[in-house]
Amino acid sequence: MDKIRGVNLGNWLVLEKWMHPALFEGTSAEDEDELCRQLPREELVKRLTAHRDSYITKEDFSYIRSCGLNTVRIPVPHFIFGDDPVYCEPYVPCIEYLDRAFGWAEETGLSILIDLHTAPESQNGFDNGGICGVCKWAQDPEKVERVLKVLEMLALRYGSRPSLWGIQLLNEPISESLWQMIRGKYLPHNPERAAGSSFVPLEVLYDFYTRGYHKLREILPAEKKIVFHDGFRFEVWEPFFREAGFENVVLDAHWYLGMGIADEDTSELEYMREILKEDVKKLKNMGKTVPVIVGEWCLAHNLKPDKEYTELEKQLSYKLIGDAQLMAWEAGSGYFFWSYKLISEPDGWDFRKCVEKGWLPGNLESGR
Repeated sequence: MDKIRGVNLGNWLVLEKWMHPALFEGTSAEDEDELCRQLPREELVKRLTAHRDSYITKEDFSYIRSCGLNTVRIPVPHFIFGDDPVYCEPYVPCIEYLDRAFGWAEETGLSILIDLHTAPESQNGFDNGGICGVCKWAQDPEKVERVLKVLEMLALRYGSRPSLWGIQLLNEPISESLWQMIRGKYLPHNPERAAGSSFVPLEVLYDFYTRGYHKLREILPAEKKIVFHDGFRFEVWEPFFREAGFENVVLDAHWYLGMGIADEDTSELEYMREILKEDVKKLKNMGKTVPVIVGEWCLAHNLKPDKEYTELEKQLSYKLIGDAQLMAWEAGSGYFFWSYKLISEPDGWDFRKCVEKGWLPGNLESGR
């Protein structure tokens, strides 16, 4: 398998408020589901159409290719087709934009990983899962079947396209430990709707992944990849893939270095280097059984809050963190930076800004 050097097109077809707060103006919504419920339909369609028409264009695909990247990961929502009012209202479908992306990819020489990023009633309770604080998808067999149906429709529509690299079955189905950690962070707009929410049990995920694999493999050409997110349980997948007998599959892990802070005796860079050493070991060990991509990572990190930093120290830290991660991810089968573009301020998340500031190389084709 050729090394994947890619970037996510986050916040294009699946919204995240922190990445573009202006889209949510005039509402109290913190997620796309609530935005679609609060805005009048005409205004909602107008706002989302303007956003989708301008946020990602062919020029962006050309720029991505010029940076030496070969693949884009495109998060899409479960309501992308707008085919079933039970699951697709009050949302605004967006299949025509994915159609455009395939045309642009074939014109610019990029490949596409379609990433099914949301599920009905959410698979994680994150804002990026569509509904903050709600996580009920895995509890309802009908909703599980609905996701399998959407995957089937995506495979039938794009399976023969030369630019399709693969399809990801579902983004970030949440584990029990992470569910307990985030419950106070992603508060539901409607607590009654969130009642009964819980994590995605491993046995449900095993079954869904197995069924999803067989459904897609019946449709997709043999060379197209089927991608499995690790569900924040990276270590459990070695026996699963060793025994499953799957063909042309990839495991996806999302590793963000900025989720912790070093202790007072360890510098931030030393702390992150130690984490990356462990990540390299995990990539090499798991790679003996199944290829692994780091499907989401960025340069954002937590400097110690009680220390004064010069501007030069801050800028240099981003460059060092970028170089260290690019070296580490070479132990796997590739990566996708999160994300290509933001309309907000946080440093280290916007690929174009990271390249323009010199924190990432202007040409990533050689690996660094």
